[in-house]
Amino acid sequence: MSGDRTVLDVTGLSVGTRHTPLLHDVTFSIERGERVGLIGESGSGKSLTALAVMGLLSEGLTATGDVRLSARTPATRNLLEVGEREMARLRGDGMSMVFQEPMTALNPTMKVGDQVAEVMLLHRTQPSRAAARRRVVELLERVDLPDAEHLARSYPHELSGGQRQRVVLAIALANDPALLICDEPTTALDVTVQATVLDLVVRGVEARDAAMLFITHDLGVVATVCERVLVMYGGRIVEAGPVAEVFSDPRHRYTQGLIGASDLVGAEGRRGRAALPTIPGSVPPAGRFPDGCVFRTRCAHATARCETPPPWFPRGDHPAGETAYGHACVHPAGEGQRG
Repeated sequence: MSGDRTVLDVTGLSVGTRHTPLLHDVTFSIERGERVGLIGESGSGKSLTALAVMGLLSEGLTATGDVRLSARTPATRNLLEVGEREMARLRGDGMSMVFQEPMTALNPTMKVGDQVAEVMLLHRTQPSRAAARRRVVELLERVDLPDAEHLARSYPHELSGGQRQRVVLAIALANDPALLICDEPTTALDVTVQATVLDLVVRGVEARDAAMLFITHDLGVVATVCERVLVMYGGRIVEAGPVAEVFSDPRHRYTQGLIGASDLVGAEGRRGRAALPTIPGSVPPAGRFPDGCVFRTRCAHATARCETPPPWFPRGDHPAGETAYGHACVHPAGEGQRG
């Protein structure tokens, strides 16, 4: 592991089918208590990265590289080489995941209290069913669900979308995991409920000093929730660093495009431009990204240099391997070539 506080250490992670590469040499780490955002358009590889870490890749996909979780497993073990039985023990215990749509994560035929209790009984973090039931009420109260004892006896369809997502969060945090992965957990919620759920997520990981990987397409959410950000495109991390630094001074043209198309740019920043700028073109199908800079076919500033693999440039004081990617990008202010 790269440090005593490192919870997740991913090095050279690549995923693909027999003929089609999907993720390429993904490298990053997350420390205890740290909240890291993973952003990019749909099809960039964000969810695939999370599924590879969790050992939940679909049949036909293979992963290579090195993924290590410091919590509740020897640091010498590469999770990509661990059997399913041990991975099943780690999921929900050492690490857990909150998905975008809670109805796909909850069993519609089980009462929600039984589902929260099940994860604790399965991992033996509570000594008995009675103790688990008492803990269920505590957990539901901690995610701000009213009348927790009554709600625990309800079925998922009897709850609102925001309530269901809070139940999923309670399940994810039930065993105090060292790593929490959130994959677009508030996309299906309205703005008011979204803010409440985000606050609960942050409070949950802070109370446990847990590491968090937060996947989203909403840069505003990352700016609110996270301390560092990884920008992904074409199955690669093209830029990484502190949120404030990356969002105020993006180096890669793709990052610049994402920020320009987001609501992070206010009316003053849009003056003289179209009200809603977009990134030209669309994300290519899997395996169809170009060599060299993966963004060059959509970049108005691409040159012949972009056709060759660029070097990696360090950005600020952050863990080894987290860098800006590219060698032909020019800063908007004309400060010369920037990675």
